[in-house]
Amino acid sequence: MIRPLNIAVFGSGRGSNFQAVLSAIQQGRIPNADVRVVVSNNSSAGILAIARANGIPAEHISEKKFPTPEAFTEHLLATLRLYDVNFILLAGYMKRVPVRIISEYRNRIINIHPALLPKFGGQGMYGMRVHEAVVAAREHFSGATVHIVDEEYDRGKIIVQKKVAVAPDDTAESLAAKVLAIEHELYPEAVRMFAVGGVLLDEVVE
Repeated sequence: MIRPLNIAVFGSGRGSNFQAVLSAIQQGRIPNADVRVVVSNNSSAGILAIARANGIPAEHISEKKFPTPEAFTEHLLATLRLYDVNFILLAGYMKRVPVRIISEYRNRIINIHPALLPKFGGQGMYGMRVHEAVVAAREHFSGATVHIVDEEYDRGKIIVQKKVAVAPDDTAESLAAKVLAIEHELYPEAVRMFAVGGVLLDEVVE
């Protein structure tokens, strides 16, 4: 029997990828999954407002509020345990996930990156910086990648990717819009794969 996904979503911004996943769950396109809590380091993040509007617990947990990184990590872990979380989605989360949490949730944390990894990934490659780099490199394709989160930025096992063509006249802004539309299709599909057992949680398939 496949264990239901009890999901925590970590985000720092407007939360459009979270909304895409949540809508897919609410519409029955992702079975066997429930968003238990949304966590943000930013008290004014749109992702928290989406959670509250849907009756989902919304927690502002910022490392700045704690005396040590260890205290922050302990509080974050306690929150995940409180809501019986067994799976974590990063949706525009602009902070590094503590190593202890990565260890305790090994192969149970996924992220979506706005490029075709392993290209245009790594520390500092996020948001518009990624699209600017793709356009500057004159790439013919970009896209989005869902991957397992490990201790290195954007280096975890790739779960699924989707391409989008880069037009000769694309700017970083126009490319960002194309890629975001792809992300909103890809992230719910990746979560569905985990929810129905298409990807093993404790041993990521090759």
